[in-house]
Amino acid sequence: MKRVLGILAGLALACPATAADELSGVWTNAWYTQLVRPRELKDLIVSPADAEAYEAPRRALSGRLPSPPDDIGQNESEFMDQGPGLARIRGEIRSSWIVDPVDGKIPWKPGALEARSAARKASQATSDVHGWATDDRCLTIAGAAAPMINSPENNNVAIVQTADAVVFVGEKNHEYRIVRLGKSAQLPPEPGSRLGSSTGRWEGKTLVITTTGWPMGVTDTFFGVTLTERAKVTERLTRTGPAEITYLFEVEDPNLYARPWRGEMVFRPGGPLYEFACHEGNYALTHMLDAVRIEQEAAAAARPAAALRE
Repeated sequence: MKRVLGILAGLALACPATAADELSGVWTNAWYTQLVRPRELKDLIVSPADAEAYEAPRRALSGRLPSPPDDIGQNESEFMDQGPGLARIRGEIRSSWIVDPVDGKIPWKPGALEARSAARKASQATSDVHGWATDDRCLTIAGAAAPMINSPENNNVAIVQTADAVVFVGEKNHEYRIVRLGKSAQLPPEPGSRLGSSTGRWEGKTLVITTTGWPMGVTDTFFGVTLTERAKVTERLTRTGPAEITYLFEVEDPNLYARPWRGEMVFRPGGPLYEFACHEGNYALTHMLDAVRIEQEAAAAARPAAALRE
């Protein structure tokens, strides 16, 4: 991770700064606000009183509620960081990143969400590692991927600008996404990447990014969104203050969503990037695969006995 950041920092120093070179730095989208509006908040814009009622019970655990009594105590044992409270955008307290539809919900096509849930359940019943969901395998997660959605922790994103590219380095899963600019944006995309293929252009001081080319099937970014090979994500990043980037995004995927949906977010200055170790991919996944294999063997052993009884 340090080597990747060092290489990117070296590229940034080697290339002359552009007039629009004002996105570079380490930023964070850590807020209590999440992609989808919670049940407790009914409208996009929240009153100060309602915001305080929502934030107060979450402050002790950096934006999380205490774990249920029968849970493992994850919120208490991990280093949660969801920022200072609900997001403030142009002076408004926001309940969700989604601004369209107005209910703050993802407009799933009829049956799409149920099919996604069934596919996830089926993936967790196979002993073939390639059949498990990409987020369970620590391959995709909310972070630097399009769209850039926050999660309960590790929400820093480093932005590095060069003459030919803008690179987003996510602290979570230490992934980096290269947005090709200028002549390099005219090159054919390389489809099949779990981050998609991103090209960008400057409209004044706004960086406009178009991302397509996800692999066939479902790519699931935990705490984020679900995309298929037909997805298209359009992002717009604008420096709107000395300590603020306004981030707009639109998601289209006719396989999953009834219509395009849009979100608005703000990034503020973040801290240094640290190593993020996704233990599921290193240890827990092995145990989960072992458990499925044991269940399969037990089921196979039970079949002859059941046949004899018949």
